[in-house]
Amino acid sequence: MSNMFSRTDKTVWGRWWWTIDRRMLGVVISLMVIGVLMVAAASPPVATRIGLPQFYFITHHIMVLIPSFLVMVAISLCDLRTLWRVSTIILGAGLLAMLVVLLTGMEIKGAQRWLQLPGFSLQPSEFVKPAFAVVAAWFISKQKDRPEFPGYMITGGIFFVIIALLLMQPDVGMSIVMFCVLCAEVFLAGFPIWIMIGAGAVGVGVFIAGYFTMAHMRTRIDRFLDPGHNDTFQIDKAMDAFRHGGLFGTGPGQGTVKLTIPDAHADFVFAVAGEELGFVFLGLLLLLFAYIILRGLNRVMDSDNLFVILATGGLLVEFGIQAMVHISSNLHLIPTKGMTLPFISYGGSSLLAVSVTMGMVLALTRRLPKTSISRSSPAARLGMGGGHGGTGLTQV
Repeated sequence: MSNMFSRTDKTVWGRWWWTIDRRMLGVVISLMVIGVLMVAAASPPVATRIGLPQFYFITHHIMVLIPSFLVMVAISLCDLRTLWRVSTIILGAGLLAMLVVLLTGMEIKGAQRWLQLPGFSLQPSEFVKPAFAVVAAWFISKQKDRPEFPGYMITGGIFFVIIALLLMQPDVGMSIVMFCVLCAEVFLAGFPIWIMIGAGAVGVGVFIAGYFTMAHMRTRIDRFLDPGHNDTFQIDKAMDAFRHGGLFGTGPGQGTVKLTIPDAHADFVFAVAGEELGFVFLGLLLLLFAYIILRGLNRVMDSDNLFVILATGGLLVEFGIQAMVHISSNLHLIPTKGMTLPFISYGGSSLLAVSVTMGMVLALTRRLPKTSISRSSPAARLGMGGGHGGTGLTQV
């Protein structure tokens, strides 16, 4: 594709191609391809078991994957001002949709998180995650530049509204991810350590309170802590899948344990990959996720743009925590949690939302020539100007 554009090409696509992190984009596309293969392998037994056409899930997955990829590319074209505006719109719409969910949303497995729309269901909280990471980064960086601006207070208010809505669904796992995103940005912004310790103490307190007040959460934790006296069918089958796969797996499509794993195409797709492709492949898959995170952090490490640093850090923490929770629950390292593996699991809302997340990361990590304004203007340094992740001298 490099032959299609010269370095002097000033068109939108020419500038995009020479400023985007093409290696990261390549790894993301690789994960998308792996996801198609894994959903194709894991979903037919699930579809047959619940009375759907055999290839229902893989067909739907590909139908969502195509617009998701286009959305990712479209967002990666954004300059910083446009990205902040798009994130603000997504956050506002997502919060409104989360309110509607509590009133009219469909309930699945004891949780009310989805809106039933014509032809598909939508989980609004999935889109709130990346939007909050960008919006919070802007408010925090804004107050760093202008101490009289109440950026910290606004960020805290938005965060507590999101957490309240999530706990009413309830969705403890998503709440933990949001908490980690905020903590990452607070840490990167250089807040005093006592704030981090206090935030951690509050998080632990909320978690303990949730254990005693939420039966669904208490059941999962008890099942994890005392498997001998609780129903552990799902995790037992997942562990059987890993053992059956061994180092090199049984071969694509040859797994048998997957036939009995509930939600093998979504919540336990990592176990299916372990059975059919083995531990060696799982190690390579982990390296791909680690590469995206480390690559993104490295791209902004020497940036003088605080907004870019905070937003990129928050988005990558969100991406990494989601992957870690899925993998850890499949390996029985933490209580089971219905969280998808980014780009690999089946799930329309999750796939589209993680594509939005990576589109934002790709936009923030674009490398453009620095200008004198980006070096001298505080507003530019705090996220609205040139340097790493920006596209010119735009300001919000």
